[in-house]
Amino acid sequence: MTSSESLFERAKRLIPGGVNSPVRAFRSVGGAPFFVKSANGATLTTADDRELIDFVCTWGPAIHGHNHPVIREAIAEALAAGTSFGTPNPYEVEMAELITRLVPSIKKVRMCNSGTEATMTAIRLARGFTGRDKIIKFAGCYHGHADSLLIKAGSGALTHGHPDSAGVPAAFARETIVLPYNDPAAVTAAFAANPGGIAGIILEPYPANVGLIRPDAGYLDFLRAITAREGALLIFDEVMTGFRLARGGVQEIEQHIHFARVDLTALGKIIGGGCRWGRWAGRPHHGLPRARGRFTKPERSVAIRWRWRRESPRSNCSTTMRFTPDWPAWAISFSKP
Repeated sequence: MTSSESLFERAKRLIPGGVNSPVRAFRSVGGAPFFVKSANGATLTTADDRELIDFVCTWGPAIHGHNHPVIREAIAEALAAGTSFGTPNPYEVEMAELITRLVPSIKKVRMCNSGTEATMTAIRLARGFTGRDKIIKFAGCYHGHADSLLIKAGSGALTHGHPDSAGVPAAFARETIVLPYNDPAAVTAAFAANPGGIAGIILEPYPANVGLIRPDAGYLDFLRAITAREGALLIFDEVMTGFRLARGGVQEIEQHIHFARVDLTALGKIIGGGCRWGRWAGRPHHGLPRARGRFTKPERSVAIRWRWRRESPRSNCSTTMRFTPDWPAWAISFSKP
């Protein structure tokens, strides 16, 4: 028995399925997952001392390669000053300034711990702002493991995308309308069947959890137009694509949709420089960040909770400064004037 196989057997006695993410379980390809004990540059070293070329790059964050010395030094510098303060600090202000400089759609920024937290809060904000309950998502798009979004969610879903994912109440599932991607008629029909009831559309603009799917010509423009017409929010989940396909993500590539008008954008992975990190931000029309963790608008507020890990923004600065001569960005944002 190899070291990885032995570790997997031990893990299965303590961890459901032996792994902490279903895509690591190797069920679709067979065999036992290999366990990695270190990584450097483009190379992973397994528990059995095998060296493997890494084409996954920890699902995006290791865009500069593993254990890059500049990123490692930034993390070490931040750790030397403390790990958690529970108070504001100068680096979060610096990071917010850098984000808004790089991505025109981002006007206000709020930090969180993961892409899942960013998409979850974006959905809550869309519902609170519009006073509506239903959300449209697309089959195969994975937006994290929040109950409202773990429905036909592609490779990241705990039950491989079935709408009756274990543990998701049927009442929650009814508030999520799942449609085929690249089908304008289906979107139009959903709005017609739920007049005044849809808070927003969330999508990966380039879905990548069921293979890479490119939007048909004019499709993203159509989504922008119909959400604006129906009073719903357009939410781009760029956790996978942000600062990976281009400096400004898909919104930079698809500039014909006037990306400064995307209402919400969720980002994570690369922006944390390998640390757990995510962000969301806002434009004034969708509520301004207030004290005590609330987004407010007249006669309505949306409660949120968040924490800030001091080490992440500093390491994130180093990561994205190497990615572009300009400054970094990530967040979820709402920006339509």
